[in-house]
Amino acid sequence: MGTEGVSWEQAELEPVVLVRGAEGLLADRAVERLVGLARQGDPAVEVTRLDAAEYTAGELGVLTSPSLFAEDKVVVVDGVERGTEELMADAIAYVASPADGVVVILRHASGQRGKKLLDTLKAAKVPTVACDPVTSDSDKTSFASAELRRAGRRADAAAIRALVDAVGSDLRELASACAQLVADTTGVIGPDVVERYYGGRIEATGFRVADAAVAGQAGQAVALLRHAMATGVDPVPVVAALAMKLRTLAKVGAVRSRGQGALRELGLAPWQVDRAMSELRRWTPEGLATAINAVAQADAEVKGESRDAQFAVERAVLRVAQASGV
Repeated sequence: MGTEGVSWEQAELEPVVLVRGAEGLLADRAVERLVGLARQGDPAVEVTRLDAAEYTAGELGVLTSPSLFAEDKVVVVDGVERGTEELMADAIAYVASPADGVVVILRHASGQRGKKLLDTLKAAKVPTVACDPVTSDSDKTSFASAELRRAGRRADAAAIRALVDAVGSDLRELASACAQLVADTTGVIGPDVVERYYGGRIEATGFRVADAAVAGQAGQAVALLRHAMATGVDPVPVVAALAMKLRTLAKVGAVRSRGQGALRELGLAPWQVDRAMSELRRWTPEGLATAINAVAQADAEVKGESRDAQFAVERAVLRVAQASGV
């Protein structure tokens, strides 16, 4: 279950703000936004950062106490999940009576450490900025689209997909890739542009292997797989990409006869539905079942049931390609 709260783009100044979630890029942005808002109000605002793991009793009180010239203050407490017992006690006490002209930002990455403080913040209705990891393919494509949109740029669906395939394993890397494309290119970003910048990396991903296998291109799929293995790609995410691809086909295939309403309820992006509908033209239900079983077997094998994980995934790729068009 994701963290309840607003996105980093919606973060607003309050006496106390909780930035919660393990996605470091989003948490960084939330803190940067809040500090930026504080500086808009007072360019001379004093900003102090504390490491919760090194906190000593009374520090929060000292840093939030009124200064001689009554300047506004922002106190950022990093790593609350690693915080000392003194931090927990002081923060709980502070929430009950926050200081005027001070914004305290508590950054908690993950876990239940500091649960009493988290419960106190919730009971006090302290606003939360949700910074949960972005893991799903659809969320990554949405993130990349939003990054480009904020920069005043647009990319077509195929380009976004290619970009996520190439660098989507890490959100910071994906954001950096978007920034590079914005800085180095003009106009609508197409897949050819992404290929030019990141083509070598795209070829080394499980998604590219899965696309070729599902299209029945056995030779290309195996060649891409061997290249991926040679560049250090682990077999597990390759099998996961195959499974994700086949699950999407199965979902769309199960409801496509019920019309657009049922397709929308799947929660897939429109381009994902369109692509699956196109790919399903060469698949029968029996072939899809065969492919899903092959990938399920490979999943067990690459996670310990086989001594040769690379052979297991290559066999699965071939079986999927052969099942296509059956």
